[in-house]
Amino acid sequence: MKTGRLLKVGAALTVGAWFVWSRRAASFAQLHPELRSPFVRLRTPPFTPGVVAVMGAMQARAKAPALPDGVQVEERRIPGLPGASDVTVFVYRPPNLPAGAATILNIHGGGYVTGSAASYHPQSAAYARELGVLVVGVEYRLAPGTPFPGPLEDCYAALTWMVRGSDALGLDPARIALVGDSAGGGLAAALAQLAHDRGEVTPAFQLLYYPMLDDRTTLAATHDERGDFIWRPASNQFGWSAYLGRPPRMDTAPEYAAPARRESLEGLPPAWIGVGTLDLFCPEDRAYARRLTDAGVPCEYVEVPGAYHAFERFAPDSAVARTFTASALNALRRGLGLN
Repeated sequence: MKTGRLLKVGAALTVGAWFVWSRRAASFAQLHPELRSPFVRLRTPPFTPGVVAVMGAMQARAKAPALPDGVQVEERRIPGLPGASDVTVFVYRPPNLPAGAATILNIHGGGYVTGSAASYHPQSAAYARELGVLVVGVEYRLAPGTPFPGPLEDCYAALTWMVRGSDALGLDPARIALVGDSAGGGLAAALAQLAHDRGEVTPAFQLLYYPMLDDRTTLAATHDERGDFIWRPASNQFGWSAYLGRPPRMDTAPEYAAPARRESLEGLPPAWIGVGTLDLFCPEDRAYARRLTDAGVPCEYVEVPGAYHAFERFAPDSAVARTFTASALNALRRGLGLN
């Protein structure tokens, strides 16, 4: 390659690097002051099959997280839907749990392609201890190995198992909350829709942390500087493509796959939705909360200025994260009649 061409290529790379750095710096400046840790200056690699495989291997070798004192956890295998494999669930009981307890079905995040209920032991156990409720965590199958509707049907199998075994489990089937974050929040929202339409179970509440609701977000030309931290547009494209079994397209998606596409939200359970303004999912979450309210569904919407995806997990000791988490817990108390 001639010297002139090398200089041109070098200049282009320099300009490109400067653009990425300057955009990153601008995004960092928009962060909430309590969330400007050196950690988020590192550019999160996008999720790819290779990255997900490495994360899965690391997760399989990871030591099980410790549980809060007094909380007991039991691993169970329950029947999946006809023709599907059994589903693993974890049942968490706090000390002195009364009969007819309120219950949470906790659905883990991970972009539909990674994560596990076992890795959420601390969160599920904390719900049990803090609220004095029974908690069930569901180990749904992951995409792309199991695309839609498999993961959602695993969650539905867990929900119906809870209701049918309510006496043995000691839970009140009229006081079940669906809880999830990110892809788990998307599954919780879809599960609320599916349960409404099938009519077998009526969840009392849905708590959705920055839920992954709309595959059409992957098709947006720009994201207004959202998605620069943790969960990036390239990861969103991979997650949705894996879950749908094909790349997203504007015209259609399978029913219940992308909850934001549902035309009527009437009759769904009351909801709490929380998200940060720098989260890639902020516009779709804001729109879904507004549509729930317009449909007559009580919905508390919490939007945190300058917060990125899953910020309360990466900065749990910050005041802004504690306020966010307290809002969610208070919403659960109200939704489950614990006040």
